[in-house]
Amino acid sequence: MPASREAAATAALQLETLYRINRHGRLVSTLEPDNPPAPAFVLIRDARGAVWAVSQEVSPTVAATLDAWAADEGRLIHPEDPPVHAAQYLAALGGPVEAGPAFRFPMELPQPSDVVRLHDRALLATHFGGGWEEVLDEGRQPVMAVVRDNAAVSVCFSARWGDQAAEAGVETAAAARGSGLAPRVVAAWAAAVREAGRVPLYSTSWSNTASRRVAAKLGLIVYAADWSIGAKGGAGDPAPKS
Repeated sequence: MPASREAAATAALQLETLYRINRHGRLVSTLEPDNPPAPAFVLIRDARGAVWAVSQEVSPTVAATLDAWAADEGRLIHPEDPPVHAAQYLAALGGPVEAGPAFRFPMELPQPSDVVRLHDRALLATHFGGGWEEVLDEGRQPVMAVVRDNAAVSVCFSARWGDQAAEAGVETAAAARGSGLAPRVVAAWAAAVREAGRVPLYSTSWSNTASRRVAAKLGLIVYAADWSIGAKGGAGDPAPKS
């Protein structure tokens, strides 16, 4: 996709890239190969306004109430501010809250020379636990890595893969953290996603300082804020989001 024609990163694009939504506009699952369950409620705000979706598991009466509150949310001004109706959402649904910034990539990115496209599952065995071989499944491509001594030490993959965009997931072996590898694999992944004709996206939680440092080192730009209630599909599995 030529740089001048890349689709804009928006809250709506983030929502459709992260989640599978049915024809009634209700959340079905996260948009990952194994279809983990979606949160009960997702609200994403950007400078244009708010988009949201409610799980199909939530009763129609409660869903209608959530819809009415969400429709009253304004546009994003300060990314770290909670939604206007945060207390009401929590009272209606309970459950854990996850919140964080969503970033877009600048058009100019570093081109690291030590990052390769990963295909060999055996290269994950040394530093990554069981189940990480799934990162090389078709739905996770492209997968970019720094390989040292015949072992991957930092990996960036597609945590979510939608029709127009892909969301980054990144992990670095404990022994190699703090050496600047994560920004390099993320930059290479973003370039590969663009070559595939999609928009690269990156999001994390406000509490994940390491992931936010990666974003800062790459000059990523906050364009939206995610806020959700309920189980976040993929948390703790071998293919976490960034």
